[in-house]
Amino acid sequence: MLEQNRQKQQSKKLVWEENFNEAKLNDAAWNIEMGDGCPNCGWGNNERQLYTNSNHRIENGNLIITAKKEQNKYTSTRITTKNKQEFKYGRVEARAKLPQGKGIWPAFWMLGANISDVGWPKCGEIDILEYVGKEPNFIYTTLHTNDSHGNSKNSKKTKIDSIEEGFHVYAVDWNEQKMEFYVDDLLVYTFQPQVYNENIWPFDQKFFIILNMAIGGNFGGPEVNDAIFPQEFIIDYIKVYQ
Repeated sequence: MLEQNRQKQQSKKLVWEENFNEAKLNDAAWNIEMGDGCPNCGWGNNERQLYTNSNHRIENGNLIITAKKEQNKYTSTRITTKNKQEFKYGRVEARAKLPQGKGIWPAFWMLGANISDVGWPKCGEIDILEYVGKEPNFIYTTLHTNDSHGNSKNSKKTKIDSIEEGFHVYAVDWNEQKMEFYVDDLLVYTFQPQVYNENIWPFDQKFFIILNMAIGGNFGGPEVNDAIFPQEFIIDYIKVYQ
C-alpha cells in the first residue's frame, strides 16, 4: 500500500511549491489576514487570538508561526493564497512540525474560491490537518459542506503516537470522485460519497490554501494553558501536484 501511494504521487506533476526560501513571505502568493475576524468575530469559532503581521518569520527555509500571550491578549498568524494560488484537484501537501499545549489549534486547510459569493459552508472546506493541543497524539482530517450544515460529520480522528515529534507530511489527494487524506505515507481517511451535488460535493472548483494557528475556540478550547507560550507551528514546504 505504501508503495502504491508513492507511485500515485510520482505519476503527478509538481505545479506549485512554496519552500519559504526568501527573506519574507512572497506577496504574489500569500495574503496576511489581520485582526479578530469581526464582523464574524472570533473567526466564527469563538477563537481568542488576534492575528497580526508580526507573529511569523522565515528562518532556515521554514515558515515559523508563533503564538504568544501578550499582556491580556493572544496573538498569532493566519495566511492564505486566496485570489493568488488556487487549485482544482491534485495532491496538496505540507511538511510541518506541530506546536504543543492545551489551547493550541494549528491547521493546514483549504476553502472554496467562491466563498465571497456563496458563503460558508456552501463553498466547501478541506481540513488537511487540524491538531488540538488538549488531545495529544491525535490529528483530524475533515470536510465541511452545506449538507453537513458546517458540522464535521465527514471527519476522521486518527491516533499517531508522538505525532508532535519532528516533521511529518500532511496531504490530501483529490480528484472528481474522492478525497484521500494522508499522514506521511499512511492513508487515514477517504471521502467518496454515493451522491454528488453542490451540497454534498462542492469540490469541483478551485480552492485556496490557509495556514494558521488559532488559540482556544470551539475546537481548541475552552481552556488555554498560558504557561505553554510561546508556541511555534513550523512549516517546511507546501507542494501541489496535478
